[in-house]
Amino acid sequence: MSSNAFPRLTAEEAAELINHNDFVAMSGFTAAGAAKAVPRAIAKRATALHEQGKPFQIRVITGASTGESLDDRLAEADAVSWRAPYQSSKSMRQRINAGKVAFVDMHLSHVPQSVLFGFFGKVNVAVIEASEITKDGKVYLTTSIGASPTFLKTADKVIIELNKRPSRRISDMADIVIPEPPPHRPALSLQHPLQRIGKTYAQVDPSKVLGIVETDEPDELGGFADPDEMSVAIASHVVSFLSKELAEGRIPPEFLPLQSGVGNVANAVTKSMGDSPDIPDFLMYTEVLQSAAFDLLRSGRLRGASTCALTLMPEQMIELADNMNYFANRMILRPQEISNNPAAVRQLGVIALNTALEADIYGHANSTHVSGSAIMNGIGGSGDFARNAYLSVFFCPSIAKGGKISTIVPMCTHVDHNEHSVQVIVTEQGLADLRGLAPEARAERIIECCAHPDYRPYLRQYVKDSKSSHIRHDLEHCFDLHKCLAETGSMLPS
Repeated sequence: MSSNAFPRLTAEEAAELINHNDFVAMSGFTAAGAAKAVPRAIAKRATALHEQGKPFQIRVITGASTGESLDDRLAEADAVSWRAPYQSSKSMRQRINAGKVAFVDMHLSHVPQSVLFGFFGKVNVAVIEASEITKDGKVYLTTSIGASPTFLKTADKVIIELNKRPSRRISDMADIVIPEPPPHRPALSLQHPLQRIGKTYAQVDPSKVLGIVETDEPDELGGFADPDEMSVAIASHVVSFLSKELAEGRIPPEFLPLQSGVGNVANAVTKSMGDSPDIPDFLMYTEVLQSAAFDLLRSGRLRGASTCALTLMPEQMIELADNMNYFANRMILRPQEISNNPAAVRQLGVIALNTALEADIYGHANSTHVSGSAIMNGIGGSGDFARNAYLSVFFCPSIAKGGKISTIVPMCTHVDHNEHSVQVIVTEQGLADLRGLAPEARAERIIECCAHPDYRPYLRQYVKDSKSSHIRHDLEHCFDLHKCLAETGSMLPS
């Protein structure tokens, strides 16, 4: 094979090439296409050096979250000093919230340009999973594109994890382009989610490649739970709303492309869209393709999907490989600065469906921080889509921890999406369409439609007791629910 032009390394040999304080970029957008063998070896090396009393930590950037072999193993080995732009690892989260890892939470569409222009310093080494690399530096990526094309371009040195597990033909779905830098960046010529504007491979200067680590490993993807009663209720409200918008002509007859966030509720919403006879066959322009969307592709309900990563079940990956002629014409894998590009989202009229941790009575949404301080995962791509969507929908259960927490609160403790970017809020209780409503009417609708009945009296009274103004707030009491949670373990007023 053409990849024989490059030295073969063991994962341990590759890890020896990475130094303390290096800035290391690694592939991965979710666990799809994430580096695996080399980060495990780096973690092992860090542990050995720490036992000898020697320092070893690196700065890590990826496309988004990753798998256990990357974030979990490196965090457990205390091998990371700085992390961006997103994570979903319990071990990494604990160290971030303990102040042991400096974490930079970013809009995912901003990552490639920030790296390209050196906002965080020079990338010393990139570790990128691929299915093939040619002697002239064509790199065929696996189940995600993420920011890997930019990492390959900007890094001083490159290590390729050559993974033989994914089908080589997955890269046939890739559509890779790195936009020209401003001020010479032309508008994206993208008029359809399935339009191709790039190449099927990324490019690297062959002289930068230190070597190849051969692997044969599946992506470390978790499964999705069957939709529970709450998820089904949320999905039902979303589908009913979109069906009404379609019937009343506010969505065109051919429908509009959907973006769906990551997680069980988002998966349930996608499934319900496909099950509804009132929703026509549709397209997706999204950042992650999950299992429900794949099932809809198979059935034909989903006509096609543009995405950045394939977050699929193992059996679905096998089916994809076995039926590539069918799926390759219906899926496109793009870099995150294209999949999450605000101009493309606006131009295509994407309907954005994302998850919030909490929302307040005026329509601000918090996607990232528990009680305003502890990071959960990060903002991810939700802001890329929400601010520029044709319709911006956020959903969450009305309560958490068995009713001890209300997700509808007087004031969000952290705002990721302000009232100007949030058009619809949905819980299992109902749906609040906020378009055209002034603050007082927004508060009334959110309380009556979305808040749990146990918390509605408190929220109504909060508005009544607050000083009359354009937005009614009582700054002495706007966080009383959160204070009560911190003091007693429950928000529920006694």
